[in-house]
Amino acid sequence: MRVTLLLCDAAQVADGKLYVLGGGWSLIGPDPTPSAVAMKIDVDWTEVDRTHHWELFLVDEDGQAVVAETPDGPQPIEVRGDFEVSRPESVPEGSPVDVALALNFGPLPIAPSSRYNWRLSIDGETQEDWVLPFSTRAPRD
Repeated sequence: MRVTLLLCDAAQVADGKLYVLGGGWSLIGPDPTPSAVAMKIDVDWTEVDRTHHWELFLVDEDGQAVVAETPDGPQPIEVRGDFEVSRPESVPEGSPVDVALALNFGPLPIAPSSRYNWRLSIDGETQEDWVLPFSTRAPRD
């Protein structure tokens, strides 16, 4: 599979298309603000018509999970889901079939002057380019 990841202010999927607002940044803050991760996944022809499980994790510069306070206590910031694509009749045999995903987040508990990565895995596997790094600005004086 080939994956394109994009940090943005907001994203949504409608009619199979990915709509992105304020996309393509890699520097945020210093104050926590809402953000989103937009994903376009090109599924290989041989991988369609079956369920795929994906997981997205937020980690700090040391690779440690970023934790948020929740009603159930501290929890790592991670999102999971499943997708399945079918072979469209009009797509030539052997062509990849794409699926779009949009994940919107409220303000995250991230520190100023820091580096973070969103890490994606699909079906328990990851690739070097399935990492989405970003930094936070220094605090205001």
